[in-house]
Amino acid sequence: MLAAFALRHGLARRPRSPTMRWSSLCSLASTAALVSEAHSVVDKWRPETPTMLPSLASLSARAPRSRQAEQVLPVPPIPARELSSAVTEGKAVPHGGKLVSLMVADACERSALIAACEGRTIELSDRNACDVELLMVGGFSPLEGFMNQEEYESVVETMRLPSGLLFGLPVVMDTDDDSLAAGMKVLLTYKGQNLAVMEVESTYKPNKPLEAKKCYGTSSLEHPGVQMISMERGGTYVAGKIHGLELPARVFPCKTPAEVRAMLPANADVVAFQCRNPVHKAHYELFTRALDAENVGDDGVVLVHPTCGPTQGDDIPGVVRYRTYEVLKEETADPKVHWAYLPYSMHMAGPREAIQHMIIRKNYGCTHFIIGRDMAGSKSCLDGEDFYGAYDAQDLAKAYSEELGVKTVPSLNIVYTEEKGYVTADIASDKDLSIKKLSGTKFRQMLRAGEDIPEWFAFQSVVKVLKECG
Repeated sequence: MLAAFALRHGLARRPRSPTMRWSSLCSLASTAALVSEAHSVVDKWRPETPTMLPSLASLSARAPRSRQAEQVLPVPPIPARELSSAVTEGKAVPHGGKLVSLMVADACERSALIAACEGRTIELSDRNACDVELLMVGGFSPLEGFMNQEEYESVVETMRLPSGLLFGLPVVMDTDDDSLAAGMKVLLTYKGQNLAVMEVESTYKPNKPLEAKKCYGTSSLEHPGVQMISMERGGTYVAGKIHGLELPARVFPCKTPAEVRAMLPANADVVAFQCRNPVHKAHYELFTRALDAENVGDDGVVLVHPTCGPTQGDDIPGVVRYRTYEVLKEETADPKVHWAYLPYSMHMAGPREAIQHMIIRKNYGCTHFIIGRDMAGSKSCLDGEDFYGAYDAQDLAKAYSEELGVKTVPSLNIVYTEEKGYVTADIASDKDLSIKKLSGTKFRQMLRAGEDIPEWFAFQSVVKVLKECG
């Protein structure tokens, strides 16, 4: 049924441009009603949609490409002089001026909250459990719960909360349970744990087509983030305050923002490095050399802060990634490099996700953030074309850096040369050095075949873990 609908209406279209500039969004003028109807069908038939995705992707390739309309930044950055002193004074001030903690300490109060739910529960997905944890510990400060319709629509359309505070992506709780109503309490469970109680403020129907276009820059089901909101999320969003009961039991222990802040040196610049894959030698060179950037103080340190929650379907599982990070931390033992793990679910939303990452790392105490090429980028699952330009995330991050109070550190283009080892690509070119390359695809092929991995490319401790885990 869904495939027939897509064939009839030409659903799942995407601009063909090799790199889609973030400032270019597909026009909603002629397609909003159509896409809205399509998403309602997806909501209704969600259990069947995964098997239909290949057909939808094939249809997307044959469909006419939609017209793009040039847009400016969602809302112009606010000059620093107009910000409150709480945001501009001192280092690593939490977003909004206060680090939120929603954990309920008193056991009797926790029991009373559970009893007030009267048996109502929502079993959380892996993605939702990450969001609940970040709300409880203050990673999403200043949020104290899942966004209501006004907040959701404001963030989707303007990248700001109704107060005017920047926020990259909406933080929402989804369900297909239409019985929930304002005033109810519902227990949020996850793999046998009672994580939190949510006070239902309201429920609402999201505008998923607009959310896709504004947050991901496309309504194409070739984009993993659009697949997620269309096929994984329920048709209703639930807003309300969160009362934290316990943190998820994870193989990869995640320190809270308060714990990370406590382990970092006081009054020092902290450069955050975000990754969702194992760290190889080029990555290590990149984030250690970031301390030499002109805008980083001499006492600066690096916080390697990988996301260990759900990412793209073909990424290495979080538990395996965690093991590679642990062996590398032990092998390198660099006092200028600190490690912590983030229970965050990747959206692959490119530029807007870069803003989200900067806000989260600000809450964890970071003053600087490394912005890589095509950060949080995604390729079409059909033809491999990029949804975002290589520097779109850097451009958007720079535009809002002053307002956020987080300085950006551009990612260096590091290459390995036979003569000098790792150097920047510019130096290699200027000195006509011999560059050695190994693509990610070739690396994975060599791993599967049990071949030796060159020591110049990867840490052998990391390679050992990857081979053990298949």
